[in-house]
Amino acid sequence: MLGVTPPIKSDLPTREELDRTAALLEELKRQKTFESPAETNKREQVLSSLESICNEFVKRVAREKDPENELLIRNAIGRVFTYGSYRLKVYGPGSDIDTLVVAPRYVNREDYFKHFPSLLLEMAPEGAITGLTPVEGAFVPIIKFEYSGISIDLIFSRIMQKQLSPDLNLKDSSILRGLDEQELRSVNGTRVTDEILDLVPELSTFRTALRAIKLWAQRRAVYANIMGFPGGVAWAMLVARICQLYPRATAAVVVNRFFVVVSRWPWPKPCLLKDIEDGPLPVRIWNPEKNFGDRKHLMPIITPAYPSMCATFNVTHSSKAVIQRELERGFELTEKIMTKKEDWKTLFDKHTFFTQGYKHYICVIATSKNKEAHKLWSGLVESKVRMLVQKLEVHRYIQLAHAFVKGYERRHKCRSYEEIEQVQDNCLDYVAGPDEPENPPEEPAQQAVGEDGAPTKDSASVTNGEAAAIKADAQLNGAVKKEENNDHGTNDDAPAQTATAEPEMANGQETETATPTPAVKVEPRPDRPLDVYTMTHYIGLELAKDAKQLDLAYETNEFRRLCESWPKYTEDLQDLSTVSVKHCRNFDLPDDVFEPGEKKPAKKGKKAGAAKSAPGGVKREATEEHSQPPPAKRQQSSLTAAG
Repeated sequence: MLGVTPPIKSDLPTREELDRTAALLEELKRQKTFESPAETNKREQVLSSLESICNEFVKRVAREKDPENELLIRNAIGRVFTYGSYRLKVYGPGSDIDTLVVAPRYVNREDYFKHFPSLLLEMAPEGAITGLTPVEGAFVPIIKFEYSGISIDLIFSRIMQKQLSPDLNLKDSSILRGLDEQELRSVNGTRVTDEILDLVPELSTFRTALRAIKLWAQRRAVYANIMGFPGGVAWAMLVARICQLYPRATAAVVVNRFFVVVSRWPWPKPCLLKDIEDGPLPVRIWNPEKNFGDRKHLMPIITPAYPSMCATFNVTHSSKAVIQRELERGFELTEKIMTKKEDWKTLFDKHTFFTQGYKHYICVIATSKNKEAHKLWSGLVESKVRMLVQKLEVHRYIQLAHAFVKGYERRHKCRSYEEIEQVQDNCLDYVAGPDEPENPPEEPAQQAVGEDGAPTKDSASVTNGEAAAIKADAQLNGAVKKEENNDHGTNDDAPAQTATAEPEMANGQETETATPTPAVKVEPRPDRPLDVYTMTHYIGLELAKDAKQLDLAYETNEFRRLCESWPKYTEDLQDLSTVSVKHCRNFDLPDDVFEPGEKKPAKKGKKAGAAKSAPGGVKREATEEHSQPPPAKRQQSSLTAAG
């Protein structure tokens, strides 16, 4: 028996169920979820090349560390494993390949980041490697790049063996001995994927059903681990559980039963593919009876590989409500589909987050005046949006705070500091067109010097003053009162971390030795605009019926402090990057969040003399507690809930 309970039904499929599965396959093909054989062959060639590069990497480290040991060098090999959608064989056009490099015990993480990036450039065909980005300080250290147009996420772990066997099997839990937490997380990606494949009764049925559920979750915007929704492995485990309960069912029946069972699952009862097992290591295993943090998990879906972890630890009350709503919709539609009253394509209709979802939105804008700074800062802010959601959803007048699954990247051409301030204030008047090139970096201007060769006071004061002016505009919307020094911490009270990537985790260990790189100050001017980069995340708000005005000063100030407490912000980014939070009505949403053919919400009953919109179309409204006009550039904290 597969699973922790006996099957619900083991009947052979009927002719109607087979027909519905054939129709599902046809729809998945129409939706272009399958890759061509030529593209699949290209992936296999890329992985073969990575295997060769991996072997050379291990040999190079062996020569470096023990140049006289010919036997060690001759037998030095590494292994390349995949995990995620590629290993499950549910990948499609444009999917990345999640890849793990395994090396012997004498190869460490420092060796990996020292040698592997250069070997990729040396051994791959010329021009094949693009976008090479080593991220050594990530929660799971990773090298990201594209190889011949295929996106690769490459992580690393060593195994405490002097030499690796060509048939090394990661399923044996004894290989985990001696690994640190980052290596354990890296190895477990492949181990979890392999366990899932071993625990389903019929692989072809599982893969077809999982393709359908992944497409549904992506189209309905409930597929994003970082925003509090299940990620790929969590959805895969749910589908695998349904396959265990209906071992002889066709893919169409599994999809239908998926919505029936999961929409009625008695959370927080965990979803398990097998009983949680103990192992040889003194590591934490998911156990709500012993671990207080595990009791807070709202939709626990537990990984089957030792040590078992919760893949959905970051689901919030709001994201759970959104998931439940979508599951109910899926249940109603698949019931009709199975009786031929609806077609499969209706299940995969796009979400209505922007078109019909909400009247009020919160916009979180991460802004940087430097492209490299933007990569770091936007990633940090993205990883914290879920914490803002958790603060918003406990507000007495907010019933639900729904974070959209992705942010929107924009580049702006600013010709003055005033325009930069407007961009930070969510103005979209200066968005660069797709054909407008980025400006090349400008050389540092020569500083004015006096007769003695020392910098003049005026030249220094101008630079410092302008930097201070930009910094001053980094305050978050909602700051009605600047909160005095208090003991309000930034602890979001989130459950304990598991295997997920949050970029700020490891960087905190380097704060004492990191040396900030001085930023080149580039002046925006009319003849040479400055490129300003933004990433905007949208949170839809469902307000209580008795909500009239909503003061979010505390929540937004806490969010700002949480972001700006990142050590790298203080060291390197505070003069380059800002974060702001703005209120936006549905009819003021920017055009680029809508796809061709989608209808943008219109303002109802517009009256003469209505308040003007701020740049970018975001309406500013004062609260009743302000009897005096606000000072210039002061940002408001409240939004009017009427309408």
